[in-house]
Amino acid sequence: MRGLLCSPLAGTAAANGVQSKVPILVFHRFAAAAIDSMTVRVARFQAQLKVLENLACNVIPLSDWVAWRRGERDSLPPRAVVLTADDGHRSQFEVMAPLLHACGWPVTLFVYPSAISNASYAMTWPQLRELLAEPGFAVQSHTYWHPNLLKERDRMSPDAFRRFAADQLQRSRDTLQQRLSRTVSLLAWPFGLSDEGLWAQAADRGYQAAFSLGNRSASRRDPIFAVPRHLIVDSVDERQLTDLLEAAFKSGDAS
Repeated sequence: MRGLLCSPLAGTAAANGVQSKVPILVFHRFAAAAIDSMTVRVARFQAQLKVLENLACNVIPLSDWVAWRRGERDSLPPRAVVLTADDGHRSQFEVMAPLLHACGWPVTLFVYPSAISNASYAMTWPQLRELLAEPGFAVQSHTYWHPNLLKERDRMSPDAFRRFAADQLQRSRDTLQQRLSRTVSLLAWPFGLSDEGLWAQAADRGYQAAFSLGNRSASRRDPIFAVPRHLIVDSVDERQLTDLLEAAFKSGDAS
């Protein structure tokens, strides 16, 4: 699939001003047909990527956005967009990765280690290591086995839940760092759900930022441990994607 989408100059055009809100897009899985609510058809995904190219988006690493949010860099390029994908589904390796590689666009994969090389739908550790050998690919934490943390909190005692959440956060980070030999400092909350107590626990476990859902673009005003992302599914057509991106690009000066 390489070479089908992006021209060599995709994403390099300048724009007037830099937006204060950056769209962080999150995908899950890909297939020829949209067999469930989280699956994006391959043809639709190609069309969505074409929108990014046509709008001259600068697809930046998530780590650059985090550095900007933390005040470690002064500005971002104009028309900045971030790509992420959750859950470690094997179609991210088979479908998404070749298309993004052809574009030269970075992506951050949030995976839960219990599934890797275990679940039939998930990537393997060798596949993740293969992706990390390519420029632009990063792997970060999605907890250890993707629980609904708020439901678990409601059914446990406070002490038991703190231990449970700490284990989910720490085991995921430790396993990914050991298996992949890369630093893990970012987290995506399962189902996008968290609370301030979980934010504090994530900070205590060495995470620098955490990401949720919310279908709005991210700004410096958002809590660093509950950064919103746009959930991109098959029903998001070219017009809808164009509208949400253009709204962010017109949102003011981010420097």
